[in-house]
Amino acid sequence: MNLPDGFTTTARDALPLHVVTRLSFVEWRARQPAPVRAWLDAQGFDGSPGTACTLPRADGAIASGLIAVEDTLDPYAYGHAPFALPARRWQLASELDAPARAALELGWGLGSYRFTRYKDAPRPAAQLVVDETGDESRDVLAAVVRVRDMVNTPTEHMGPLQLEEIAREIAQAHGATLEVISGDDLLTRNFPAIHAVGRASHRAPRLIGLHWGDDESLPRVAIVGKGVCFDSGGLDIKPADGMRNMKKDMGGAAHAIALAELVMARKLPVRLSLIVPAVENSIGPESFRPGEVVATRRGINVEIDNTDAEGRVILSDALTYAGEQAPDLILDFATLTGAARIALGPDLPALFCNDEALANDWLSAGERLRDPLWRMPLWRPYLRYLTSNIADMANAGSKMAGSVTAALFLERFVPDNRPWAHLDVYAWSDNARPGRPAGGEALGLRSAFEMLKGRFGG
Repeated sequence: MNLPDGFTTTARDALPLHVVTRLSFVEWRARQPAPVRAWLDAQGFDGSPGTACTLPRADGAIASGLIAVEDTLDPYAYGHAPFALPARRWQLASELDAPARAALELGWGLGSYRFTRYKDAPRPAAQLVVDETGDESRDVLAAVVRVRDMVNTPTEHMGPLQLEEIAREIAQAHGATLEVISGDDLLTRNFPAIHAVGRASHRAPRLIGLHWGDDESLPRVAIVGKGVCFDSGGLDIKPADGMRNMKKDMGGAAHAIALAELVMARKLPVRLSLIVPAVENSIGPESFRPGEVVATRRGINVEIDNTDAEGRVILSDALTYAGEQAPDLILDFATLTGAARIALGPDLPALFCNDEALANDWLSAGERLRDPLWRMPLWRPYLRYLTSNIADMANAGSKMAGSVTAALFLERFVPDNRPWAHLDVYAWSDNARPGRPAGGEALGLRSAFEMLKGRFGG
């Protein structure tokens, strides 16, 4: 059985691991013999969250370990442990209830993660002893790792074809069907907006569709992800600082793919459609230009005000196609706007939703799982910022309310009677923190799955 980094099923020579909060540490310390209390005092260990300590045996070897957390239900509270403790096997010795144990296992995995495709980790993570069978937290961890690995991989190894290959591998593993429409076939199959954005690249643009479940009595969920594998900005080229990390502009696709894989792994009772428009926004003789009018699958003509607002253009075709599946719910994930980061920072994805119950379910799930998001308004008077003099609408046009106008643009391509939620997600950690190494990050993914479980069972 292949376990994620930081885990083992071998308990031999494992050392006991105690988990405390600042409050419970006081009681725990009082129960220890005088030499242990003296050692803790000498180390300055007081149960502060995010700290760790080892306790010695009489011969100087390690007897046990101690980690302190603030919130036992927050996976990230445990993220420091795998590298704060010596790289040994550790077995939980504290009494934690099932939700806290799940948070510990997930957080241990999040903290153990290192992207090692091109560079080895400086040291191995400490290993937590776990059961062979595992539970949902291990599948959730795999989904987060899927996002991190995909986003961290440079575009040379994570282009539209590689997104297709990952989706194909997942489809084969779970008995799903895969459809791919690429290159000029996008035009003949009426996906003109995807083709327009991706046609300048030497890598053919494509529409990737994965379909799972054939029980017509089950609800259908459509998950859409923005797959811009690199965003130069097009002819409205980005400055160097803005282009540096644009390998992550397929972060929405990574979230969508990982969530779909998680739904299938946990056998959620739904029919699933995963839809990923995959392109590179490149510069070349075939680049789409500012001022051009791009046709869309829905028949809405879009004037290109800015070629760097390309994600919403490819999503217009994808969302239209998702709506044609008559789903009971549409979710889309996209690294769509810098405006969302300015408003909410890197850790809070911006949620836009046309259905109150759906929005509340996702927000509540985020609070329970410590995977937060923040709802932003679909303020329809701001549609005036997308007015075009020569087409049905523009793809941009104002610096005002950038994340709101982007969401309003997407809403035009969602069927009026379908619950829909759009997550504008950063998909990145700028700085390393416990459980959050610098680089690709999954945000809103765990809460999305929790919301789906609550709505559809599983």
